[in-house]
Amino acid sequence: MIPEHNDSDVITEKQAISIIIFGEPASKANSRRVVRFGGMSRLIKSQKALNYGDAFLQQCEKIPVLMTGDLRVTLHIWYASRRPDLDESLILDLMQGLIYENDRQVKERHCYWHLDKEEPRAEILIESIEDVEPKKKPRKTQGNRG
Repeated sequence: MIPEHNDSDVITEKQAISIIIFGEPASKANSRRVVRFGGMSRLIKSQKALNYGDAFLQQCEKIPVLMTGDLRVTLHIWYASRRPDLDESLILDLMQGLIYENDRQVKERHCYWHLDKEEPRAEILIESIEDVEPKKKPRKTQGNRG
């Protein structure tokens, strides 16, 4: 027997995209250099970070409709040597405006360090997740005064 009222939820299609970017990403924390402009010192991206950004943009096309809502990013980063620190922040920055509007949408990250001397790369999976709701503070009641 089919009930007259169907209270099931509609589940919208999950957004997900997988990308492989070849080349070794620079660590954002270690990718700044000091230069002097008009007597003032400024921090700018290192040449390695600039080169990686160029390589990234050549390999990652802008998707027609940017991903919306809260996102989970899983990164497997293969480095050419054991020296670099695991740092996904430059990759997250570079995906802004190409995959999603802003890296603040990333609410969950899983990042893994690997070694591949022959073919350094980043394998990236971006998935939509349920929006993260702020925790509600418990309401104070008359008998709950502290």
